[in-house]
Amino acid sequence: MIPEKSVPSCRIDKWLWCVRAFKTRSLATEECRAGNVSINGVVAKPSRDVKAGETVAVRMGLMTRTWRVRATPATRVGAKRLLEFCEEITLPEEFEKIRTQRVQQVIAREKGAGRPTKRDRRALDRLFRP
Repeated sequence: MIPEKSVPSCRIDKWLWCVRAFKTRSLATEECRAGNVSINGVVAKPSRDVKAGETVAVRMGLMTRTWRVRATPATRVGAKRLLEFCEEITLPEEFEKIRTQRVQQVIAREKGAGRPTKRDRRALDRLFRP
């Protein structure tokens, strides 16, 4: 089921921008050049064409997001139409890494920061409340 407005292949940096993985195409290009984007396990340059059926993995901070390409859009698509062009296959463990990092940031205090304030204690209570 290929959407009407799709093309056989397009550049990976353009595809990442079209499916809203990055806010701008130049950000997608920078990530490709930095080696954070791979297609089928091979690091991809920004000009590499992506086709339907391929797997795209993007390292974003601590986690690696993974998509299966369903089609390649001609232009940037709305959030409601994303499922026509890509399928999210990121493992749940990757999302758990982000949640764990957030908890550690709340718990960790800089050395010499003193006692937690009332606001800090309430935030910790909310976090650990059953």
